[in-house]
Amino acid sequence: MTFDLVTFGETMLRLSPPPGERLETATSLNFRTAGAESNVAIAASRLDTTVAWISKLPDSPLGRRVTNEVQQHGVEPLIAWDEDARQGTYYIEQGTTPRPTTIVYDRADAAITTTHLGELDREAIREASVFYTSGITPGLSETLAETTSELLTFARNTGTTTAFDLNYRSKLWSPTDARDTYESLFSEVDILVAAERDVTNVLARNGDASEMASGLVTDFGFETVIITRGEDGALVVHDGEVYEQPAFETDTVDAIGTGDAFVGAYLSRYIAGDSVGKALAFAAATAALKRTIKGDLAIVTPEEVKQVLQNEGDRIAR
Repeated sequence: MTFDLVTFGETMLRLSPPPGERLETATSLNFRTAGAESNVAIAASRLDTTVAWISKLPDSPLGRRVTNEVQQHGVEPLIAWDEDARQGTYYIEQGTTPRPTTIVYDRADAAITTTHLGELDREAIREASVFYTSGITPGLSETLAETTSELLTFARNTGTTTAFDLNYRSKLWSPTDARDTYESLFSEVDILVAAERDVTNVLARNGDASEMASGLVTDFGFETVIITRGEDGALVVHDGEVYEQPAFETDTVDAIGTGDAFVGAYLSRYIAGDSVGKALAFAAATAALKRTIKGDLAIVTPEEVKQVLQNEGDRIAR
């Protein structure tokens, strides 16, 4: 089977107490899966794109818990299994003003951190339209930084479009270390996605979003640069043109995973051949829907996204 989109990265188990309870006193935890690359894969799959997700997991009930949920949403897991490894987890305590949401990671020495190129199914990448990974993955270990670079190079050399989301995580590494690694990968990236704050704080770029995106295209030769700006929407520079898309209004239930939903939707429409403007609007609508859903996953349908676009048609950037 061939896939339109192939993603690579870690998926963790997400454990969270009920709203209003603290981790240190909770007597029950909600059990979900979460990971940037599998989140993107699931969002794209829900939007009628054929998707595979490549990773490494422990050969255990916890590892199978991850693949079961990924498969439930139509994504094909291509897994390197390790009997002796552990499953990464994270704990999230949802806050409300003035108490912030708190995340505690327990991912050290997870199976994914030892992944080498030879363990992975690269043929799926060779035949895909797009290969995607994020800046979280090379930050997990030196081994993964090398493997990420090799996969991007392999994809590029086989004619597969490469997409990379900075997804900077301060609990993994410093801005300087992250920037050095990111920039070493940029020569193999066609589509770059980045939050505006990360372009400023990690890539050390100044100016407005359009200036920063155009500068990145000039300096690194990206085909497309997408800058997400939260409530201010998103901006794309592609083929010398600037496209802007406002955010859609939404009542937020759970913001985590919004960026992944955006990327998954954008790539699904890019693969389908939509124009940049249409893909951008579709991505923004999907991100708005994700914020209404608990958990990291964008459990949406194409019809729901189209309905958001129809109801807000006057806000679509053309």
